[in-house]
Amino acid sequence: MMTLFLHASLVIWVLVTLLWIWSIIIKNVSIVDIFWGVGFVVVNAFYVFSSGELNPRKILILVLVSAWGLRLAVHLAIRNIGKGEDFRYQEFRRKYGAESYWWFSYFQTFLLQGVLIMIVSLPLLGICMSTHSENLNLLDYFGIFIWMIGFTFEAGGDLQMSCFKGDPKNKGKVLNTGLWKYTRHPNYFGDSAVWWAFALFSIAAGSYWQIIGSVLMTLLIIRVSGVALIEKTLNESKPQYKEYIQKTSSFFPWFPKK
Repeated sequence: MMTLFLHASLVIWVLVTLLWIWSIIIKNVSIVDIFWGVGFVVVNAFYVFSSGELNPRKILILVLVSAWGLRLAVHLAIRNIGKGEDFRYQEFRRKYGAESYWWFSYFQTFLLQGVLIMIVSLPLLGICMSTHSENLNLLDYFGIFIWMIGFTFEAGGDLQMSCFKGDPKNKGKVLNTGLWKYTRHPNYFGDSAVWWAFALFSIAAGSYWQIIGSVLMTLLIIRVSGVALIEKTLNESKPQYKEYIQKTSSFFPWFPKK
């Protein structure tokens, strides 16, 4: 297992390094966001095809991870390409200075993302190093159900937000319909649910401690780069958001308060 993990880590290290070099050429660190989903697709494919013969669970996880990761990459590419560098990276560039940020970004952003991809993807490694029956069981089917819920919320939430922002009439307004009526962050809830589905597949395969990857993903979403960051930004930029907070569940979907 460790050998497979180290080999996959080497692949990701090479890819994030090449991506970093490209970011220096185009002076845009935002491309690392698009790679996030792709990185998991690459790692998972490496695990699947380097861990012996295919079986139903490996084929299932290959399809589900690829669908999740490539959908996310396409969504972020459509959202980001041609829009310039994200404000977060622009702020870092100002803070550390253009003459230093080009190399600092390698450790702060690209290498860090590579490390996070490897840790979060541990359930995928656990699935491919199966110690239980290779046939699907009841826990696998429950995982499929959770994955479908998560993917619906994540993809549906992103699509609804894209349509909302695409209408000039909505400038300055807060989206509070559709999936956004039941949770302030349907896309982040969906992302977390998808990774807990992968944790269920890992447990079904007989790999237990590897679900720390799903725990880390949820913590990142809620406490670091997802919910916490967005909430702070919207509270400062949109006065209506405070009323939205009072009525709408923060993370887990629930009926809005009156």
